[in-house]
Amino acid sequence: MLNISEPISELKSPSPLQENEVQLWRADLDALAPHESRWQQALSADEQKRAARFHFAKDRQHFAAARGILRMILGSYLGVNALQVDFRYSQKEKPGLATRYAESGIQFNVSHSGGVALYAFARRIELGVDVERVGREIEVESIARRFFSEFEQQQLLNFAPGERAQAFFRCWTRKESYIKATGEGLSLPLSQFDVSLQPGEKDCLIATRPDSAEAKRWLLREVPAGAGYVAALCARGRTWKLTSWIEDDL
Repeated sequence: MLNISEPISELKSPSPLQENEVQLWRADLDALAPHESRWQQALSADEQKRAARFHFAKDRQHFAAARGILRMILGSYLGVNALQVDFRYSQKEKPGLATRYAESGIQFNVSHSGGVALYAFARRIELGVDVERVGREIEVESIARRFFSEFEQQQLLNFAPGERAQAFFRCWTRKESYIKATGEGLSLPLSQFDVSLQPGEKDCLIATRPDSAEAKRWLLREVPAGAGYVAALCARGRTWKLTSWIEDDL
């Protein structure tokens, strides 16, 4: 995992994206937020307006850093200035590169929670990533009854009460990364597929309905995100490789 935790004068070009590879980046938004002016320079006029609408300075800084870093990474892959990166959105609002960059085949997905952002990139592989901060108080069991499958609800109850919050967020990030990868978003009912809640899983997608074969068309795995966070990555295919750096430092 490439970890970004300090402002750098020039973003070093990432390793070229190979076919059948997923590259994962992590950004410490809390550490990067004070350097807001740097990230603002990488934003489009529309993105600067979006940033200005945030009521709290921290939220504005996190948005600017997260979006600016995305533009800089994509610019490095494409060999263009960050401001030249253009986006398009699917009917379900999944972001992608503009049509003029279609030949690159680059797919990406972004997630951020609290002070952490995760970025996943690949060539011609549909993918989704999700990260969540575990510390906040939520009604774990009542939310699970609304959104989890019966199988997942039973898994959750099998954990000791003190372990259920962590297990809940493992389930949530795994489900989110899958629906983001498919591009269906919340139009895909969360109860229509099952994921594992066990820690450290590298093959988390257990069952899909009504097409049971769909589960074998994806690889869904837990990825590290730092203390106090859980995260998951899903990508189409079963043979792609995750390029990971400095995981031991998280």
